[in-house]
Order: sequence, then structure tokens, then C-alpha cells
Amino acid sequence: MTRARGEKVGTGFSRKARDIKDVGALRRFGGSKIGAVILAAGASSRFRAGGGSDPTKLVAKLDGEPIVRRVVGAALAAKAHPVVVVTGYARDWVEAAIAGLDIGVTFNPRFASGLSSSLSAGLSAMPRDAVGAIVLLGDMPRIEPRLIDALIDAFLARKDALAAVPLRAGRRGNPVLLGRGLFEAAMGLTGDEGARRLIGALNASELVEVEAPDTGVTFDIDTPEDLAAARRFGGGDR
Repeated sequence: MTRARGEKVGTGFSRKARDIKDVGALRRFGGSKIGAVILAAGASSRFRAGGGSDPTKLVAKLDGEPIVRRVVGAALAAKAHPVVVVTGYARDWVEAAIAGLDIGVTFNPRFASGLSSSLSAGLSAMPRDAVGAIVLLGDMPRIEPRLIDALIDAFLARKDALAAVPLRAGRRGNPVLLGRGLFEAAMGLTGDEGARRLIGALNASELVEVEAPDTGVTFDIDTPEDLAAARRFGGGDR
């Protein structure tokens, strides 16, 4: 059952797998009503400053797989389509880590200006008939397909919804689902600002909160210490 803000709800296109660099072609593929944007353009400054051995945290391996590839895999296993990855810093490394997957890749040459430019690039790549996009962060490897699907289902079930967010222990997390009605405002953001302010301004009928089954919605990897903790938790290594 879907409920408005303050009420919580509980919590799987077929082409030959390859990278699609022509984002315009994505608009001709069709697919579900909700696309996915994966932000993977950041400079990993804290990770590198902390002595991280990889050129970007996104290609560091967790359970034998690059972090960003795990995030992309979760999106591909869910209902969202198309899946578009926005790259920027260490572009070649990141794109090599996700090679061979059924995705679109768009490069953000303005990645150094902050997260907002990557969000704009990703939303711009969505098909014109998409009613929304779920926005995932490339450094959050514990997001599960079932959560993505729960957000999509909750959003589509509420006629007036403009966004859907996961909630864990009273705290909002990621990924967030932005409805088409927020695209223009989101694409107008500047600097390192994400959609938090836009979501915070929504009223009870416009925002759906979905209860998350675990802490993956608030766990990201910013430092080598975060990566080490994730490896201990998951039992993975390099």
C-alpha cells in the first residue's frame, strides 16, 4: 500500500549487452515509464586524499566487482529502463568498469562544477515519455533491486506524486525517484546541490516515503576506511 509523507510503505528492453554512447538513441528504445540515472562522475577527492589505491572509489572492488558495476547491476535487475550512467572524472576507468552492460553512458564535461551538472546530464538523457527517473549514486553499493522496484511501484500508485524516497529509522536516504514534474527544477540546480531541497519542499500528497529493509539506503563509500568496512561487512576483498 502506498502512503503519503509521514506514512510509510514497506518493501525485478532487451538488447544485446553493450554500451550505448549515443544517448539520443535511448529515446528511440522505449521501455518502462521510469528510467534510472546513475551518477558516477565525481572526483573521489576524500578517497584519494585518504590514500585510496584506485584512481576513483567507483572502480575499487567489493566482493570481487567494481563498486559502480554493482550499482549498475542493481538498476538493471529492477524495473527501471533505460539505465543511464553519467561519467566524468576518471572517465576511462569508470566506463571500462561498466563495459558490456545494457546501459547508456553520457559524459559530463562539467563534472568538476558539482553534482548538479551530472544530475542535469542524466535527466536530459531520459526518454521524452518517461514519467520519472530513479537517481542512484555510484558509490552506494548496497542498494537492492527490490528497493528500486518498491520506489517505482509506490510512485506510480500515487497519482499526484512528484517524488519517492526511501526511509530507514526515520532518516531519508538514496536512491530517490524524481517525477517528470521535478525535472525542470532539478536541471536548474547549481553547484554540488542534489534534489534534497526540492524534495523537502513537497507536500504530503506529492511525496511518497518507502520503508527501506536495511541500511543500504544510507551507506556510501567516501573514504578508504568506508571501503574497508564494506569489505568486512560483505566478506569481500579486492
